[in-house]
Amino acid sequence: MGHFSISDLEQLSGIKAHTIRMWEQRYGLLRPVRTATNIRLYCDDDLRRLLNVTTLCGRGKRISQVARLSDAEIQAAVLACGNDAHDYQLQVNALLAAMLTFDEVRLNQLLDDATSKLGFENMMLQVAYPLLQRIGLMWLAGTMNLSQEHLLSHLLRQKLLVATDALPPIGSAEAPRWLLFLPEHELHELALLFMNYALRSRGQHTLYLGQNMPIKELTMVCQFYRPNALVTVLTTQPERTRIGEFAQELLQLCPAGRVVLYGNLARQEGLVLPPNFVAPPLMTDFLAMISENNFAPVSA
Repeated sequence: MGHFSISDLEQLSGIKAHTIRMWEQRYGLLRPVRTATNIRLYCDDDLRRLLNVTTLCGRGKRISQVARLSDAEIQAAVLACGNDAHDYQLQVNALLAAMLTFDEVRLNQLLDDATSKLGFENMMLQVAYPLLQRIGLMWLAGTMNLSQEHLLSHLLRQKLLVATDALPPIGSAEAPRWLLFLPEHELHELALLFMNYALRSRGQHTLYLGQNMPIKELTMVCQFYRPNALVTVLTTQPERTRIGEFAQELLQLCPAGRVVLYGNLARQEGLVLPPNFVAPPLMTDFLAMISENNFAPVSA
């Protein structure tokens, strides 16, 4: 069971803390326990109920009406909400609520419904990524169960692989060639998998090497594949103090082509990257960038 502070609930639901307190005091909406120092702590059930109530209030229901409903009635009302494909908040809240109860069937259904309405790429950008950002807040708060995160990551990874495999073969031999990999000991590959999908869907060649790839192993790959650009995601690796050294090692592989470093570690203050390197702040920045075609080949 999670243990959330009221500030955690505010970040995860988007409802101000003073409003949550008012709903709690006036309507008995949530049932926190108190610590020995009189601090309110909320459980998974409280968070799930707040997310569902937020969804209904966002659809025009009055809190006074919603608060009188049982949990089952609230859930039924959420499921009966209109199928607005662009109500991203509704979809994110529903996914987060399903994740908290390990409801894999519901998670799959919600992701598939969002994909059918929005298209796969927009589902990832408008629903999956905001959900992952919420989960990141839960990690920072120490309220995320590792098994919950693994469930969602596994489902998204599976859907990325299936969607990529369903793309047609790349026909043009002149299309840019991208080499995608994660640094040694780096295991967080959802962003890289999505980049691979985005490149392939735009008719560009990719060679996806995945997790935990030592740089020394890339020399031979570059000799045979001759990519026009390298792409990697820096989530936890290398160590923050080694990013500059890591960039110089990549520069030896790619002195003339484009090198894309994505992730917070690539955007730390004071970091100076070689001229042919780019560190897009957002995934949408990367998507805008890959429409360019001025890629020089990597020197072996």
